[in-house]
Amino acid sequence: MQEIDTQRKRLDALFEKSNEFSDNAELLSHWAKYLCVLVCGFLENSVEMCLAEYCKRHGDEKINNFVSIKLRSFQNPKMGKILELFGSFNKVWEERLKIESSDRISDSVNSIVTNRHKIAHGDTSNLTMSSLKAYYTDVVKAVEIMRRICGLSNA
Repeated sequence: MQEIDTQRKRLDALFEKSNEFSDNAELLSHWAKYLCVLVCGFLENSVEMCLAEYCKRHGDEKINNFVSIKLRSFQNPKMGKILELFGSFNKVWEERLKIESSDRISDSVNSIVTNRHKIAHGDTSNLTMSSLKAYYTDVVKAVEIMRRICGLSNA
């Protein structure tokens, strides 16, 4: 899906840009927090877009409209909530997502959301650029798994 790919490319470019000021620890810390919020948004958007696109391709217009509206309120995409949402569409999807998402992927997804919450509410976050990059790699894997499950990827 083009929207997901576009967001990912934008994030990739922003992560690459962080190399320009790797010698400035304070700026890098702020940049990591900024990127964490964007990665969490990417994950939320990807969940919504995957399921909405599936409905668009396989449902009628009324069902598609209903699902799209309901998906807009999906927030704080911890892995448990994503699994539950996928399970509400199809229990097989929930199981596939659970099996294909390693503990590491689930932990990374949850860490992104937890850190975003801390950042948004002014709490202390010990997030580093190094850990964020690892989390982001796993979030991208989770998104690719969701795309495959919804039949939206050739991988």
